[in-house]
Amino acid sequence: MNIKRVEVFGIRLALKKPFIVSYDRYDDMPTIITRLETENGTVGWGEAVPDQHVTGETWESTFQIIKHELAPLVINENPFNINLIHKKMNDKIKDVPSAKAAIDIAFYDLMGKLSNQPVYRLIGGRAHKKLDIPQVISILPPEEMALQAKQIVEEGFNNIKIKVGTDPRTDIGRIRAVRDAIPNSMKLRVDANQGWNTSGAIHVIENTKDCNVEWYEQPIKAGNHESMAEIRMATHVNIMADESIHSAQDLLSLIQLRGADLVNIKLMKAGGIYPAIALANLAETAGMQCQVGSMVESAIATMAGAHLSLSQSIIKSNEMVGPLMFKEDLAETHYHNGLIEVSDSPGLGVNVNEDLVREKAVLYCSV
Repeated sequence: MNIKRVEVFGIRLALKKPFIVSYDRYDDMPTIITRLETENGTVGWGEAVPDQHVTGETWESTFQIIKHELAPLVINENPFNINLIHKKMNDKIKDVPSAKAAIDIAFYDLMGKLSNQPVYRLIGGRAHKKLDIPQVISILPPEEMALQAKQIVEEGFNNIKIKVGTDPRTDIGRIRAVRDAIPNSMKLRVDANQGWNTSGAIHVIENTKDCNVEWYEQPIKAGNHESMAEIRMATHVNIMADESIHSAQDLLSLIQLRGADLVNIKLMKAGGIYPAIALANLAETAGMQCQVGSMVESAIATMAGAHLSLSQSIIKSNEMVGPLMFKEDLAETHYHNGLIEVSDSPGLGVNVNEDLVREKAVLYCSV
């Protein structure tokens, strides 16, 4: 059952419309797909969606790191040796979490297929009956964001996340415009993606407290845990950490400073499912609720995040919305009335269109 072959595909997936956050604009989403094959012909699929602003990796660098550093490590390894694989990857190269996630996710897909179990049963079982997802609105003029919010309500979604993080005055207008466009009972979440400074964050929050915002996500630059704590204490609202948290060491530091109420765990920041579970366990010890976020991933990493979300009771929300944003995905996912369905099929439960993967690949290697 050992790994005999690793293939790596660099693909750019077209988006239905540009995705705009405080630090960049994406007209398509560059992704790296890994295909691991065992001696008996079982195939596991993984994915990396690097972001140079968040993970410190580029699309091109991630492809090369998997090709030259990580893929050779897993040849002849047993897919169930996930702890050993992460140790080998970490000993070989520091950081590069999305590259490691591409290997990790494929290993979990293989473990599920080889044991004839869905991934969520291998990592905790079913902790939730269903997985609600939000719709995400990019940074746009307030009136355009309000129009999109109205459409999302009509489509049957129960919560909305809006991207902000430009100038505080306009961001206040964005938050108010969206809240006015949706029912007060509908959940509203605000994500600045590191776009404010401390005083700007406090100003925006104080001027939108009546907008019934569930939480404000990553208001300032990643790593500034002290200012996160200052904002939290000054405003008395729920603060979620995202870009600040990659590792257990990051989270421990944030917990000690009481810098956030919630943490957004992403497979691409953590390095895959295995280290993400460690983050969730640490957060649970501190009484900090979790979310599983997305870097706008294809069906492959999206379903990996969905399995993680389903399996851990401390994970209260998720943003597995990537497939809804693509013109064409690499596999089919199932959404209905604001929910994402997780299959009981072995592994990730996704039937990857291998012909399409090979057709769309602009970078390729086989190890």
